[in-house]
Amino acid sequence: MTGLDRINGYISEYMKTGFPAGCALRVIHKGETVFSEYYGTMDGQRPVTRDSIYRLFSLTKPVTAAAVMQLVENGKIELAYPLKWYFPAFADTKVFKDGSLEKPARDITLLDLMTMTSGIKYPDATPAGEEMGKIWGEQSDRIANGDPWTTWQFITEMAKAPLSFEPGEKWEYGASADVLAGVVEQVSGMKFSEYLHKNIFDRLEMEDTDFYVPAQKKDRLMTCYRFDEDGKNIRHENVTDLCMTDRFAPPAFESGGAGLYSNIEDYSKFVKMLLGEGTKDGLRILGRNTVSYMRECIVPVMMTEPAGWDSMRGQGYGTLMRVMADRGKSGMLYPEGQFGWDGLLGCYFSIDPEEQLAMVLFMQQLYQGCSDFTRKLQNIIWSSL
Repeated sequence: MTGLDRINGYISEYMKTGFPAGCALRVIHKGETVFSEYYGTMDGQRPVTRDSIYRLFSLTKPVTAAAVMQLVENGKIELAYPLKWYFPAFADTKVFKDGSLEKPARDITLLDLMTMTSGIKYPDATPAGEEMGKIWGEQSDRIANGDPWTTWQFITEMAKAPLSFEPGEKWEYGASADVLAGVVEQVSGMKFSEYLHKNIFDRLEMEDTDFYVPAQKKDRLMTCYRFDEDGKNIRHENVTDLCMTDRFAPPAFESGGAGLYSNIEDYSKFVKMLLGEGTKDGLRILGRNTVSYMRECIVPVMMTEPAGWDSMRGQGYGTLMRVMADRGKSGMLYPEGQFGWDGLLGCYFSIDPEEQLAMVLFMQQLYQGCSDFTRKLQNIIWSSL
């Protein structure tokens, strides 16, 4: 690939402003890493390295999607199955409609969870979000008191919060992936972390990926940063942990939506597997048709209803990942069918099946995963073909 030499100059210019404080970048083409660099520092002093550890936050979601699809492949579940089969409490869940609570017209399905059309909210200022916030707040209190709910218990409590809308009615980002982690536990008979290690992490040799950072690795954990009101990049040690316990000990609640820690070396192996249609170095993790389904644009909502997602204009949604649906509306140089996701602190990946090209960008910068920095970097990479 020609033109990749522009990357270093581009990132260096950004870093003169203090953003990002540190990051790591991989470019993968036809299964081979063709660009790999580390920039800046972990904490203002120590340089970023290949084994620096990052909080993935929502970059956990594609891993959860892969785990669910393995169960589909093995005939353990169908995506049309109702959620209440695995969490009976959801049989009694109500939905907000015209200012009142009513029984939903139909059950939530596993496909609703995979496509964020379930109506299950994250805590926010909406009526349903406020009720969910009370439940997440109680979990935070329980963590502080040393008695947190387990994944099963927490999801059962979530069923008490009303849905924001009828299942399947529309797309709205929420706690669906966290609920899917519980489904994997119920179907497999293992803790979610145990399932992931056995079926994905250990097989791909993702040695630094887990729901906590062991004590012997804690000095490799990246510092978080955010912009203050004056636009200055400052440390942000108190970034929310989304109801997760001590980051250096195994949590009771294993968040399928935001709980994993990893490094770029590990996560690039997962990306290579998806780029390889489910196979990496001859090892099959998912079937070719499975990955093809995962990158389908099932819900073209972000293309037509940005609602705060303007950075993803032209893109729709598949199985816990964005999918480029309308290249013309996006203003981006990569083709339709490109897919991937990002996390709260800027960890991001894009996969282009047509060109067999992928980008993996890791940083710990609050709310910057879909910033112009990331979008312009992708245009540089895709124009290098």
